[in-house]
Amino acid sequence: MQFVENLRYMGLGMLGIFIVIGAIALLTMLLNRLTEQKPDEQPEQKG
Repeated sequence: MQFVENLRYMGLGMLGIFIVIGAIALLTMLLNRLTEQKPDEQPEQKG
């Protein structure tokens, strides 16, 4: 019955992985919103 007892640890590990993936996704979305260029703030083209 050790397998059944170890399912708890496996579940906690999977939960931790999902939390980390979610944090990375949220941080990526936040950085995209903070650094996106507005339509009226396009960089000047040289040439």
